[in-house]
Amino acid sequence: MRTKREHLHVNLNLNVRGLKTSSTLAINEKSQALLNAGKEVFKFGLGQSPFPVPEIVVETLRRNAHQKDYLPVKGLRALQEAVASFNFRTQKLSTDPSYVLIGPGSKELIFLLQLVYYGDLIIPTPSWVSYSPQAHIIGRHVRWVPTREDNNWRLSYDDLEKICREDPDRPRIVILNYPSNPTGYTYPIERLKLLASVARKYKVILVSDEIYGMIHHQGQHVSIARFYPEGTIISSGLSKWCGAGGWRLGTFSFPANLAWLMDAIAVVASETFTSTSAPLQFAAVTAFEDHPELDLYLHHSRRILKAIARFMTDRFHDMGLDIPLPHGGFYMFPNFAPFRQRLASHGILNSLELATRLLNETGVAVLPGSDFARNGDELTARMAYVDFNGAKALEAATLDFQENSLHESFVKDYCPKIVTGFERLGNWLTDL
Repeated sequence: MRTKREHLHVNLNLNVRGLKTSSTLAINEKSQALLNAGKEVFKFGLGQSPFPVPEIVVETLRRNAHQKDYLPVKGLRALQEAVASFNFRTQKLSTDPSYVLIGPGSKELIFLLQLVYYGDLIIPTPSWVSYSPQAHIIGRHVRWVPTREDNNWRLSYDDLEKICREDPDRPRIVILNYPSNPTGYTYPIERLKLLASVARKYKVILVSDEIYGMIHHQGQHVSIARFYPEGTIISSGLSKWCGAGGWRLGTFSFPANLAWLMDAIAVVASETFTSTSAPLQFAAVTAFEDHPELDLYLHHSRRILKAIARFMTDRFHDMGLDIPLPHGGFYMFPNFAPFRQRLASHGILNSLELATRLLNETGVAVLPGSDFARNGDELTARMAYVDFNGAKALEAATLDFQENSLHESFVKDYCPKIVTGFERLGNWLTDL
């Protein structure tokens, strides 16, 4: 007979068997190992913001380095208030500060939500790499919803309606991430309204993952919570728009009628991470407040990312790939299907083989579309355009303030690794 401990060991194996290190972290480690070995690598793999944390936020952290006490599980009250004000200032959404939950990264909060809420997880593909593994660890069922390239890889309200109509009373969580990782595309207002109407009809809980919202290239991000406030949890944090990925601070903003769900997550949080780092929470207050320095930081960050996105889109067009300009964030999701026959003649039949050969033969590190829940036979890949010195680029963009848009010459001057990486990619495709 198995002991209780042996039974737990068996269950653990069932839930984590077959899982591997997060793809984004794995490609970064592999790229770094190649660099350490003296190889030339162009890092389009890990999506880490290249920009420094704004100095005004860093200074607040310095002033609060002495903070050592455990803070409330749900978060520092001043930070909850700052996030609520941020929601109103940027989205005209009224959030009760008491319904803001602070955690060690939005990734952890999304995991705890799946843990405490028993329901199917609906994820459009391509999808961020960690949603599904989290569900697998917990033992939740994932319903994949494939999207189409000609629809900019976005979830269709018709597809959501069909899934919900099959079993109208089934509890469900839908995760909507936009601007999207891995595609860079967002949703127009009319599509958000249609998705919101379906979610309301079937009482779906929406997690609006808006971690890239503030780096919409036009500064025009719109939260779906405007149209479905009673059922939407807004997920945000400091990692992408504030350049503070390693700080690990995320936020969930709940509507009042989902306070019970927030309380359930807080109970689990109290037994796991206890509370989020005190100095970081004090610093985050400044990050979520309204400061002219932060407005300028975001303005120039967007200008730089938009210029790089335009450069990459133009280069893809030159290669023969019809790919629309991304709307935000720092990702593109090209489909190399037009090269299928040529790639196949060199033994490249799927996205994993494409990514592997690219790295080995050109030093260009990308992630295969299969890591984002796409069919492995596709020839899709995610490319993060962050391999440049963000501090120098920001300084130069601040000086080059004559026009709203930065020119291609800026990309060539301040993002040379991206330019050279694309040259390597284009030459490799041509020489196949």
